[in-house]
Amino acid sequence: MSPASAPRRALLLENIHPDAVSGLEKNGYAVETVAGALDEDELIARLGGVELLGIRSKTNVTDAVLAAAPDLLAVGAFCIGTNQIDVASASTRGVAVFNAPFSNTRSVVELVIAEIIALTRRLVDKNTGMHAGVWDKSAEGSHEVRGRRLGIIGYGNIGSQLSVLAENLGMSVFFYDTADKLALGNARRCSSMEELLATVDIVTLHVDGRPGNSGMFGEAEFARMRPGSLFLNLSRGFVVDHQALRQHIESGHLAGAAVDVFPNEPKKRGDEFVSELRGLPNVIITPHIGGSTEEAQQDIGQFVAGKLHDFVSTGNTALSVNLPPVSLTSQNGVHRLTHLHRNTPGVLATINSVLADHQVNIEGQLLGTRGDLGYVITDIGSQYTSDVIGQLRDLPTTVRLRLLS
Repeated sequence: MSPASAPRRALLLENIHPDAVSGLEKNGYAVETVAGALDEDELIARLGGVELLGIRSKTNVTDAVLAAAPDLLAVGAFCIGTNQIDVASASTRGVAVFNAPFSNTRSVVELVIAEIIALTRRLVDKNTGMHAGVWDKSAEGSHEVRGRRLGIIGYGNIGSQLSVLAENLGMSVFFYDTADKLALGNARRCSSMEELLATVDIVTLHVDGRPGNSGMFGEAEFARMRPGSLFLNLSRGFVVDHQALRQHIESGHLAGAAVDVFPNEPKKRGDEFVSELRGLPNVIITPHIGGSTEEAQQDIGQFVAGKLHDFVSTGNTALSVNLPPVSLTSQNGVHRLTHLHRNTPGVLATINSVLADHQVNIEGQLLGTRGDLGYVITDIGSQYTSDVIGQLRDLPTTVRLRLLS
């Protein structure tokens, strides 16, 4: 097989769902899979000739990785968060980043509901006692969730859907978000985190992975929670001081906790897990499985793989994390050029001037901007010469030029 006809290469790490593999293979990609995460040097060694990279939460795509992968066109985060990717570096190199912001929402919400019920009924302690041969038939410390006050910190996709389901269970819902969010149902917005903590019986975190959220919930916040409250974190591990959480569980100030994410997590299945939260009463700790249902992982695999292929084949960037959102309907019998550039005045006029000078007719065109970047897709109806491509690529504002057909 000649290099011109060689299949495009994709590398998928961390046990991404087989539907992602089959979907890319059906579209002509040669897909290599790796079960676990790779460190920086290992990843750099694998990326030669790779155009699509798929990861989950354990692989860090650093500036050094991106610098060593000139063939890379797009990175897919087969999860919600993208803080493990140097998005700014990807943007400056013209590498699109996609994620799955909605696919595992329901799975996370169902786990939160299950853990709230389990903690409120003290099922963890009852189960542990039974396995040890202790028959403890008692209602002490066991409650219904109906009538309890739930406080949601972070009212995005997950927080808002949790709000609806919790209300259906008879809970009163309060929420706090730094952005102005519409309250669903009878949920009530709190003006500050302090107000929420002083009001509710259960606190659950659903914030994103931006650096400013690091350490946002520590000793001061736990101290403000009502005695006997429950605490849950299924968002990001680095937002919570786990030592402070342990102290408030051991002192009896908090009645229980459920934690699914940790500041330092093992790289692969079977590795030893170390945490201050091991061995505590009425504490549920799970190995970052909030979105790990077969339904969610299948949907994520199909969704992100579809976005990656669509970007490579059409140049469309809808729902890209970092590039301007542009989607131009494909036409038959045209050639498509995509031009990512620094967002300065006159770039589109310059592009069109180059095309006009070479008597290239424009059949369709769409421009979008995001911050310092501009992105234009242009369909042309006639053949183009190498001079056209050379002039567009050599523009001082050009970040990346692609020829799709």
